[in-house]
Amino acid sequence: MESLISHKNTKRTSIGFHGKKCILAPKDFPLAIIYNLLVHIAWFSLRLLAKLSPKLKLFVEGRKQTFAILEKSISQDDKIIWMHAASLGEFEQGLPIIEKSKSEFPDFKILVTFFSPSGYEIKKNTSAADVVVYLPMDTKANAKRFLETVRPALVLFVKYEIWPNYLKEIESRNIPTLLLSAIFRKEQLYFKWYGGLMRNALAAFSHIFVQNKESQELLASINMNNSAVSGDTRLDRVTKILERDNNLPLVRAFKEDALCLVAGSTWPDDEAHLVHFINTSSKSLKFILAPHKIEKAQIIALSASINKNTVLFSEADLDTIGTFEVLIIDNIGMLTKVYSYADIAYVGGAFSTGLHNTLEPAVFGIPVIIGPNYQGFKEAEDLVGLKGILSVQNKKELSTLLNALVEQPELLQKTGAINATYIAKNKGASIQIMEHIRTLL
Repeated sequence: MESLISHKNTKRTSIGFHGKKCILAPKDFPLAIIYNLLVHIAWFSLRLLAKLSPKLKLFVEGRKQTFAILEKSISQDDKIIWMHAASLGEFEQGLPIIEKSKSEFPDFKILVTFFSPSGYEIKKNTSAADVVVYLPMDTKANAKRFLETVRPALVLFVKYEIWPNYLKEIESRNIPTLLLSAIFRKEQLYFKWYGGLMRNALAAFSHIFVQNKESQELLASINMNNSAVSGDTRLDRVTKILERDNNLPLVRAFKEDALCLVAGSTWPDDEAHLVHFINTSSKSLKFILAPHKIEKAQIIALSASINKNTVLFSEADLDTIGTFEVLIIDNIGMLTKVYSYADIAYVGGAFSTGLHNTLEPAVFGIPVIIGPNYQGFKEAEDLVGLKGILSVQNKKELSTLLNALVEQPELLQKTGAINATYIAKNKGASIQIMEHIRTLL
């Protein structure tokens, strides 16, 4: 779950500007009241639905512990840098800044908050932060209590997270607040006549670092000139993958000298396309499948659908794994290392729920294949245009493309090089952002 009014279809209201400050117009007050009412209704509804959904139960129960954790972990003398991320992807975008801040400002504690369980549950024990909690719902009372407890010296929000009550409370305390790796589109309600409530929230940021010039121009169109084009911090993050030890003995023994396709973060729609190719292909190619959801029944069904020798990572051993043609990764946390063994990558989500991270395989200089629905993902849009990421519409296109890459080594190499070059040319957002942070701390 994401912000009630943020992300790509953000709902916002109109506003007037006075110099750099945004002044809420009288016509916006009813909408502010409606927003606050909706937040309370949403929280009430989520508590009821949590009885039926394990994920919503985490969402609700986790928030009940937030203030107790904060009061236990943060003292009056602590200096805090607070980063908020919606979920795992936004955390990865903010991580380069958190790591650099922790290194340069060791006397500060790092607090990370999440909106979604998919971020919090995976990263609640991360060594990158001193404290990790769910962000309480965006009510006036929660925002005031949170800021009174945390008293941050610097606030970092990542990409799309715009919470009006928190931002209003932060602004009233004159706390420097940065929006990182933001990206804006004209369809968003910031740029509609009725978008004032959220434009007002956006104006609370001291500075906004955007991914592209188009975003900066859109902000300027609503008289917001406190922005800089820095690019996407994820490019800095994935570049570091090349510097670490990616050795996985079992995967190396599985691949041996064969060409290898790694399909990461796949959903059933992706797997239907991939299994069709696996079962019909006569090519000398090995396959590693890493489903997005690691559920026993789903893993068993996936394995049973494949007519080639298949083994689960959890059941494999070094002596025999090389005899198998398909390896299914049935754990979480090793996909980025697995990509280092790929000659071709397939990234899931673009046939169904939403495209997953294409930069993690792209950094290894290999072709990346995705489904048809990648709009709204800047790096994917860029690399599809450059022909480093290849989008397919159906099983036939996927088979044709994979056969071409396997049969034409020069095409495989040329396509992969496009991805590596793109990342190398566009990294560096963290350097620009850190230069600004040094002026604030």
